[in-house]
Amino acid sequence: MNRRNFLQTAGLGSLAVAAGASSCTTRMGASSAQAMHHVPKLKLSLDRIVKETVGLRPFRASGPRIAKETLGSKTIVHNYGHGGSGWSLSWGTGNLARELVQTTGEKKVAVLGSGTVGLATARLLQEKGCEVTIYTKDLPPNVTSNLATGTWSPASRVCDPKIATQAFHDQWETATRFSFRRFQFMLGMDDIVSWVDEYGVSNEPFRQQIDPSIGGEVYHLPGLIPERKELSPREHSFGARYVSWRSSMMFNIPSYLHHQLSTFIMLGGKLKVQEIKKLEDIDALPELCVVNCMGLGAKEIFNDQELTPISGQLACLIPQSEVTYKLNARGANIISRKDGIYLGGNGIIGNWDTTPKREVTEKFVDTIQQVMKEMRS
Repeated sequence: MNRRNFLQTAGLGSLAVAAGASSCTTRMGASSAQAMHHVPKLKLSLDRIVKETVGLRPFRASGPRIAKETLGSKTIVHNYGHGGSGWSLSWGTGNLARELVQTTGEKKVAVLGSGTVGLATARLLQEKGCEVTIYTKDLPPNVTSNLATGTWSPASRVCDPKIATQAFHDQWETATRFSFRRFQFMLGMDDIVSWVDEYGVSNEPFRQQIDPSIGGEVYHLPGLIPERKELSPREHSFGARYVSWRSSMMFNIPSYLHHQLSTFIMLGGKLKVQEIKKLEDIDALPELCVVNCMGLGAKEIFNDQELTPISGQLACLIPQSEVTYKLNARGANIISRKDGIYLGGNGIIGNWDTTPKREVTEKFVDTIQQVMKEMRS
């Protein structure tokens, strides 16, 4: 080969290499546009379940009761009946209750109940200079709030949309936006509030709109948490035909309630373990303004015929450090918290029974196990 032929051949080879590199770069660029979601498999078996519980959500078809009434010489401000949205709406409805308290001019206020709604309401009243005493039958962890899933779900069983009015929807939106802002202030504080990945897995197309039935997430506010995104098969390892993803908020319930209770006491709040059984017990309290955050406990005392329980069973798995996501699949879900990985997904309207059913847990396990088996390596 003479010098000219060598240079010509080398030049063509260089062009080929350059073209190949360019093509490779293009392919890599296209691939990187669809980032793979690495979802660790859950170690799931019945012998890894360490706890089963049933919590009762306080549901009112018309929505939570946020109202003021007079009882003898006292003013009662009601803040109860949040369904499955109590955790998410606690700061927002607490703020609405605080506004009603402020109309009374009273600075010494009683709060009935030490769940997430009662604690948030008490903390907000303290911020306005009120001297607050919480009266409660039990303390965390022996309260209904400890039996929740602890995820951002402000429209979960919050009302029956066939009955709820536009006025309620406006109130709900105000409360939701206020709560969302308050939870953002708590990010980074020992992981009591955190952002997590949430996946939806289904073999059927996701419904664009949820049917207006009791228990559905029928209300939605854009611009708070990111919108759901449907993933292509290249972007995930699930075996299902349809997979969605978004970022969502989660509350680590034990540490959150401990933080709220400790802060309340540190700021001068008083706590009295005292069960309220009848209206006369409220009348006997020294405070002239009382905020009712009793949840289902308000049904008998205030004769609220609309208030009814919606039971929900949870099974707690041993924590798995690499599993930090939330998953909804075929009527079951998992929520990964610091204190364990919770399986759930049911809701029975009007059920007062808090006894866990093993067959319900087995159904959750079977469903999620199948999802895990179908995942690609």
